[in-house]
Amino acid sequence: MVAKISIGSSLYGALAYNGEKINEARGRILGSNKVVIPPDGHARIAQMVEDFKSFMPKMGRTKKPVLHISLNPHPDDRLTDQDFEILAREYLDKLGFGDQPFVIYKHEDIDRHHIHIVTVNVNEQGKRLNQAFLFRRSKAITNELEQKYNLHKAQREKVSPDTPIRKLDPSGDIKRQVQNTVKLVGMRYKFQTLGEYNAILSLYNIRCEPTDGRINGREYHGLVYFAMNDNGDTVSTPFKASRLGKFASRAAVEGHFERSKENVEIRPTKRIVASVMAQSSGQDDFIASLNSKGIDLVLRYNEDGRIYGATFVDHNTHAVLNGSRLGKEFSANAFERWFNGDGEKPILSASGTPNPDTAQTTGDTSTPPQSNPSTGQSQANSHDYKNDYEQPTLPGLDLFQVGPGFNPEEEAFYRAMQRRKKRRRGPQL
Repeated sequence: MVAKISIGSSLYGALAYNGEKINEARGRILGSNKVVIPPDGHARIAQMVEDFKSFMPKMGRTKKPVLHISLNPHPDDRLTDQDFEILAREYLDKLGFGDQPFVIYKHEDIDRHHIHIVTVNVNEQGKRLNQAFLFRRSKAITNELEQKYNLHKAQREKVSPDTPIRKLDPSGDIKRQVQNTVKLVGMRYKFQTLGEYNAILSLYNIRCEPTDGRINGREYHGLVYFAMNDNGDTVSTPFKASRLGKFASRAAVEGHFERSKENVEIRPTKRIVASVMAQSSGQDDFIASLNSKGIDLVLRYNEDGRIYGATFVDHNTHAVLNGSRLGKEFSANAFERWFNGDGEKPILSASGTPNPDTAQTTGDTSTPPQSNPSTGQSQANSHDYKNDYEQPTLPGLDLFQVGPGFNPEEEAFYRAMQRRKKRRRGPQL
């Protein structure tokens, strides 16, 4: 179980954030202390503020008296509303806030249900409660509750260059899986374009898109990551690169492009692909034979079912190569003619010798038209990739979440509460 604590100044803001979810039927109130909850379960935000104020001094020196806590059990923990309330009350008791006014909310707007708690850190005399080592004590409490109630432990998976990369499991911790996969792909593979980067990510049901725009007059250039299922449908709200780590950022990925240009090897991959192509009778045979030699072929289709992109992922040399880098006979147009056209196999140049006119091409020669899901590709060893770049600018960074089950609205709210800007003295209630 993961506990997240935000300390802020706006009691109304914290109550309104949670209350609006309740009133929109995206959650429910599980319990409270010293705060009246109407029988219909609706959140009367203004009345709640008054209830809190009645147990707080009118004047005080504490600038940030509001604690907004979220408790996030492991996705595999199956808890009832009563279980959630027991955990919340016991957590607050052990933290030293059991006698404070508080409200416990259950959020149900995402698959992984979790609870939020709004309370205050000053007593009726205006004295601030003990907050020494607050986060350390919180972690110890969640560990104790995990053991007491036999809950899954919140543990970080250690990632090393030898860690296997697995296809995303929508039923697990999605954010952690995306984070680990993106990190491992960057550690292990060489790719020179966003298309090649997406080709390797697509093998593990992840997609990446650029996002550009302006916020408050300042330009931003970032990346957004999407978790997918086997059908290419998104299974969670997107993740901003900044929430995964610096390794996932646009600057880091573009730096990887430049380093890969100096280190990537084309010749070994071309030899294998050319040899397999010469002996293959058609698409299925070609793809299966490549896979048996440790190479995946990622094909991209437009809405008419035409191949407009072909990328080879060589797991032996860890090189990700657009087909046209190997030569025009390995480009998307060549495979379109072979697989969907007259069935004529591309004429190969000398095996293992990159075509000097195309070996340094940065992408397939065909222009990617508007995309849609791949068609007619059912082989397990072929990974079709949907091009979704027709909208390079995504509307509003606030649409993107922190992690599995982390709601983007929550993250925006947390960031607002954690700003360290100077404020006028005294609590803002």
